[in-house]
Amino acid sequence: MTAVPYHLNLVGGEWVDGERRPNTGAARPDEVVSEYARAGRETARAAIEAARGAQPDWARQPVGYRMELLDRVGSAILDRVEELAVLLAREEGKLLGEARGEVTRAGQTFQYYAHQLLQPSGEVYPSTRDRVHAEVRRRPLGVIGIITPWNYPMAIPAWKVAPALAYGNTVVLKPAELVPASAGELARIITAAGLPPGVFNLVMGAGGEVGDELLTSTGVDGISFTGSTGTGAQVAHQCLTHGNKRFQLEMGGKNPLVVLDDAELAVAVRCALDGSFFSSGQRCTASSRLIVQAGIHDRFVAALAEATDALRVGDPLDPTSQLGPVVSPGQLAQNLDYVRVGLAEGARVVAGGAHRPDEGQFMRPTLFAGARNDMRLAREEIFGPVACVIRVDDLDEAIDVANDTPYGLSAGIVTGSLSAAERFKRDARAGIVSVNLPTAGTELHLPFGGTGASNHGPREQGGYARDFYSVPVTCYTGW
Repeated sequence: MTAVPYHLNLVGGEWVDGERRPNTGAARPDEVVSEYARAGRETARAAIEAARGAQPDWARQPVGYRMELLDRVGSAILDRVEELAVLLAREEGKLLGEARGEVTRAGQTFQYYAHQLLQPSGEVYPSTRDRVHAEVRRRPLGVIGIITPWNYPMAIPAWKVAPALAYGNTVVLKPAELVPASAGELARIITAAGLPPGVFNLVMGAGGEVGDELLTSTGVDGISFTGSTGTGAQVAHQCLTHGNKRFQLEMGGKNPLVVLDDAELAVAVRCALDGSFFSSGQRCTASSRLIVQAGIHDRFVAALAEATDALRVGDPLDPTSQLGPVVSPGQLAQNLDYVRVGLAEGARVVAGGAHRPDEGQFMRPTLFAGARNDMRLAREEIFGPVACVIRVDDLDEAIDVANDTPYGLSAGIVTGSLSAAERFKRDARAGIVSVNLPTAGTELHLPFGGTGASNHGPREQGGYARDFYSVPVTCYTGW
């Protein structure tokens, strides 16, 4: 029998053991993908102390040195795309093709921030005083605690860790316990690239211990968190209570896709199918509310229901699969609960909906019609392959319904009208707006984030990441 990988915590350049735990796969819950060393508060404290000690020297390193190391990390990830993608697919359940794309994005992200270090980083202003030079420089925030979710176990850590390190910070990463192997391999790659001890630290453990230690420690200067809105509120409270830490929260979404009468039906169905169900709906940018104008409504529902029922749910390593499993038994139970809620509220299932015990964590994508925007089905984030169709009369009503949500991450519209598209881009209350495209697409060099209950703090990705990971310092020099 082949031994499974065992991933240790990384603290101050040393691999640290903990309570040995199995990491089972989403497609085969009885299969152990890897094992990991579950850490507690003591290991988290040691990691924070190591990051604190390493930060001043790391920040003083020449830009070229940091650039070379980050580029090396990115290249090493890209050299192992197939291996890491298979691991990710087995662990999280994502289709192998999607996993390849995610791993590739992670490698490219490290390379992108390596080269961002050559971009201008300061500003010079005229002073109102004679013989005074005024400028704004940037300094690192300090020690960053990074808390990441399970749905993008390589990409999200990369887009937080890479800019944090690029701008001179040190890091303690706490990944979701459902996906320790992806984080463990990332830690091995970063260490092999030659980063000094303590600059990057990995602590795998429960949120109530490791996460709480990051939130309450006075040795941590900032927290970057991606997860649910409810947990984000707790993160904010802890950061404000303990040292008034800077915090960046990327949270949930209940994202609308508007389909107008003049939309090309095939494009609308393709956008809805991708945005609602791909990645098993486990994306914060998923199109969970399909807001459809009356004239195209019936044709759209019929076509989307047919396409939804035709999706092949299967093993993530099988190239013919179009959807993989949901990540865990708990997530499956939550998804199925929402199917029951939708039926009880009076919506009707037009595709999927049923689940047999022998199907394990493989859930049929489920489409509801006849939904209203005041239903729980349309207001609460499900985070699974469940979407509902809401009928509206015109663009005005569509925009009102789209904006009637506490969230504001992503929004989309399918239309043949330039005027309608421009108005939607202007009026949709969301941080990401797409026209004739799925709501779930993002690019690493552009800002990512939302409004309302979806976001707090500066945007992630691109050059905008600098706003969180660095602090502006105004400097005056007289002569």
